[in-house]
Parts: sequence; C-alpha cells; structure tokens
Amino acid sequence: MKEPIIRLKNISFSYDKTAVLQDINLEVYRGDKVGLIGPTGSGKTTLLYIIMGLLKPQKGAVEIFGKIRNKEKDFTEVRQKIGLLFQDSDSQLFCPTVKEDIAFGPLNLGKTKKEAMEIVKETCDILGLKGFEDRLTHKLSGGEKRLVALATVIAMRPICYLLDEPSSGLDEDTLHRVLNYLKNHANTYIVVSHDLRFIEATSEKIYLLKKGKLTLL
Repeated sequence: MKEPIIRLKNISFSYDKTAVLQDINLEVYRGDKVGLIGPTGSGKTTLLYIIMGLLKPQKGAVEIFGKIRNKEKDFTEVRQKIGLLFQDSDSQLFCPTVKEDIAFGPLNLGKTKKEAMEIVKETCDILGLKGFEDRLTHKLSGGEKRLVALATVIAMRPICYLLDEPSSGLDEDTLHRVLNYLKNHANTYIVVSHDLRFIEATSEKIYLLKKGKLTLL
C-alpha cells in the first residue's frame, strides 16, 4: 500500500492544562480531499500547525512524506511541499504589492525572477486576479486579501494544501473561483471551515473534531 503524505499517530496537545487534541490519528494520501469541521476552539487550526511544525505535540508522532518530523530543521521540506493558508490573511501578506507577495514563495524555492513572474501571471489568471498584480496589498478588501493569500500558497505548487477557512469573507463570485480551483487544480488537501456547504462541495472525506476527538463522518 502506498505511504500517506501525512500520518499523525496518537497526537495530543494542550494549551496550559486545557486538552485540545487527545490521541488523534489521521492519514492523508495523495489525492485525498479532506474536510475538517468542528466548534470554535476545538483545535482545527492547532492540528494544521502541528502538521507544519509550528506547534509541537506533547505526545505522539508527526510523519510527513514517510519521515518522522521532530526538530525545526525536519520541517524545512514540509514547508516547501505543503502549502498552509493561514486563517488571518494579514499573517500571509507582508510585501508591498500583490505580485511581490505571490512571487515571494517561488523565489525562495529557487525560481528565477522571470520564472516567478510567469507563475504570478498564471496564478492570477486562474483565480481571476488579472489586473491586481501592481495593487497595494494593504489597500485590498478582506475578500481580495483572502484570494491573494490563497494565490501565495498556489504559487508554491504544493503537493498538499492545508487551507484554514479559505471561504471566509468571500462573495459568491470569489467563492465560486476558489471552489473551481479546488475541484479542477488541487489534488490533495485538508480544508478547515465552519461552512458545511463549502466542506461538502470540496471534500470527499469529512472529519469532525470535537472535545479533543477526531471522528470520520
């Protein structure tokens, strides 16, 4: 049987003395389209952060691409190949213009400036952001920032996406663009959302995270 991209084994995590995750097991294989729902504060974002190495579990093992990941250096490869969309777009956008934000990831992956600009163009075309390239990021609306934040993740050409509330603050037209991208261009992902309709439209497996436990619906 093929190896999963992501394997979480008996993961537990607490904030102070409040247990958020308790003995969580999860496997994500190439081609899996996973939805994750749960009440506010149930640990959905925490789970994504543990996969990316931004938080360290108190118990359990994080295995990505067939390797156990413990130390900070173990997650360098993970962050190059798995794309995380943060819940807060402002955490993702820090360059003056849209094209600089989108090009940042590809340039860090060793692309030339010409290659990075081509990726910017392709990504903007896919998401309907043509004409936004020279816009100032801090002057964008909330929905526009969400779309640009997603573009920065897409530009990395990740093997797997971790998308935290990707539909938050989007109007119907923009939401349709995001749905279209996930259905037609993204192969493997975990989507976190409070919007059950969005989860049902994008996911083939849906998990509920509640009271520290993960259940397949």
